[in-house]
Amino acid sequence: MSQPDPDRTQVPGPPRATDPADEQPTAVHPVGPSTRQATAAVPVAPTPPPAPEPVQTWRPPSEPHDAAATTPAWSTKPVAVRRPDPFGALCLLLAGVAAGLSLALPWTPGGATGYGLAEDVVTTAGRDWTDLFGTGLWQPGAVLAGGAVLLLLGLLLLVPARAHRFLGALALLVAGLVVAAVVVPSAAQRWQPDAFDLGFAFALAVAVLGLLGALKALLTGPQLR
Repeated sequence: MSQPDPDRTQVPGPPRATDPADEQPTAVHPVGPSTRQATAAVPVAPTPPPAPEPVQTWRPPSEPHDAAATTPAWSTKPVAVRRPDPFGALCLLLAGVAAGLSLALPWTPGGATGYGLAEDVVTTAGRDWTDLFGTGLWQPGAVLAGGAVLLLLGLLLLVPARAHRFLGALALLVAGLVVAAVVVPSAAQRWQPDAFDLGFAFALAVAVLGLLGALKALLTGPQLR
């Protein structure tokens, strides 16, 4: 096989000087993908204006010791005052005095005095107390004994207390017994005043005064101050 003939028209020139920079190897580094990412524009919301500051009202500073300084050490609530009951006591004392005066006076015209009736009551009660109701002697016995109890309750009403309602209730029970003791013989005599003497009039006074004093002590409440 024949070789092509070299081009005879080319004239060889002088040898070209080599550049040392051309002989250095050139390193080619591959470029990696770009790490920058495309970012979309995000709309920014407008900043709201600042809220107006609240208006504060000036108040004087409160100190813990102010409340203790203005609060009194004692209670401001009304309290019941201890006091006696002079009117109720006077009525009950007079009822006791009337019962004592009836001892010296006859209860019926020409009849026995209150003292004599009291002796009969004691004698009958010592023998058989049920005979007091059969003979009617419970009536003068209730008046005389009731007058003594009312006198004692009248003295207790003079003791200062917030209220005397308990003593008033006791006095009302005793006075009710005395009222029954004078009403029963009066009704038996058909309410004729000539059937009785001065001693029985004091017995009536025991009933009336005892009833007034008992109601006064029972209905009077405590006095607040």
